[in-house]
Amino acid sequence: MLFRKPIAMPTAETALPGRPFAIATAERHFVNGRPLKGPYPDGALMAQLAMGCFWGVERMFWQVPGVWVTAVGYAGGHTPNPTYEEVCSGLTGHTEVALVVFEPGKVSYEDLLKVFWEGHDPTQGMRQGNDVGTQYRSAIYAYDDAQCVAAEASRSAYAAALKASGYGAVTTEIAAAGPFYFAEDYHQQYLAKNPGGYCGVGGTGVSCPIGVGVRA
Repeated sequence: MLFRKPIAMPTAETALPGRPFAIATAERHFVNGRPLKGPYPDGALMAQLAMGCFWGVERMFWQVPGVWVTAVGYAGGHTPNPTYEEVCSGLTGHTEVALVVFEPGKVSYEDLLKVFWEGHDPTQGMRQGNDVGTQYRSAIYAYDDAQCVAAEASRSAYAAALKASGYGAVTTEIAAAGPFYFAEDYHQQYLAKNPGGYCGVGGTGVSCPIGVGVRA
């Protein structure tokens, strides 16, 4: 049962029960050596972004100047402290998420949103490319009202750009950030540890208008 992939989201009642303790993960970032769980620099902000298989997503963001540290994990669902296998079952409601800790004096939240929109196809619903399941859905989990407003505005702007290029409706979920559950050690910075590893993330080729006269 754990390896079936329902496309419909489970309810809190039908989701797997999880566990009361966090699963083991790495302490430090494999690329830059910084602590995954902090402490973070004074003034640093966080973003939760989901856009398909988190291996490739995380690599996109750790390469952005001004990003202090990244990690991968699970969010947006019901099951506390899930394992990767449980998330892949479709029975937790979680999606695969990159946690991005950034210094707003060096890179803005809007800059990260531009990377987000241009880095995947947000019109695919419960899939991204050949990866199918609720854990691959597109999502932005906002930490405050300002992030929520920016995310909503950027979604509207990019939806218009996609429509003009013949794409369908944007299916990206935008919601308040809830708990972020760090994924297992081997998932953290996976593509730095395995340079030839799988990366199923790819964009549409449509430019996001943030930064060229459209403000999120």
